[in-house]
Amino acid sequence: MSPNVLVESIRSTLRSAADAERGAGAQAYLKSDMPSWGVRVPEVRRIVKVAVKQFPVTSPTELQKAVLELWRNAEAREERYAAIDLTGLRMVKEDLQMLPLYEEIIRTGAWWDLVDGVSHRICALLLAHRPTMTPVLLQWSTDHDMWIRRAAITAQLGAKSETDTGLLSAVISANLADNEFFIRKAIGWALREYSKTDPAWVKAFAANNSAALSPLSTREALRLLPSD
Repeated sequence: MSPNVLVESIRSTLRSAADAERGAGAQAYLKSDMPSWGVRVPEVRRIVKVAVKQFPVTSPTELQKAVLELWRNAEAREERYAAIDLTGLRMVKEDLQMLPLYEEIIRTGAWWDLVDGVSHRICALLLAHRPTMTPVLLQWSTDHDMWIRRAAITAQLGAKSETDTGLLSAVISANLADNEFFIRKAIGWALREYSKTDPAWVKAFAANNSAALSPLSTREALRLLPSD
């Protein structure tokens, strides 16, 4: 099957589901230059799921072509959401060949909804390929691109008990001096999520870095923990 058949199925169905009023609101909310068709995220996911069932991809190469076509030639934000949803197929869950594609999504998407959309994909690669992915994320944590740094910080959101606390500490510490809201928010988010697994570690990290952690990061990190 040509990946174009899958892509055109997704695109045409998304267009058919468009809601101009909702789209204008979504575009304004996201402060995006790219238009929105006003299709809710759960509906985008359903559309992708149905299309993949009807026009299944048979190889990671086919999948990558479909993803890149949707991503690079998107007319509306929902096409980029659909591209990200396609990367969730099981056949590429642990495929390191997907890493350059995720990096492209992060660098060219350059906004929280798109960047955070691939955080769990990066986590899956980390859990499957720690020797390869750990140095990548350490390098990302000092990248000139804020969104790449954010991705390094949020890369273990779904790791739970498999979280590498040394890596988590390193990628956060590399960004403690950053005044950017989206970095500070990511630090707090990553710590808050891990506090569900190891509250003592998070509490100790916050205490040991109290002078460097921003009030926003601290507040988010400790939100789920009882106050003394």
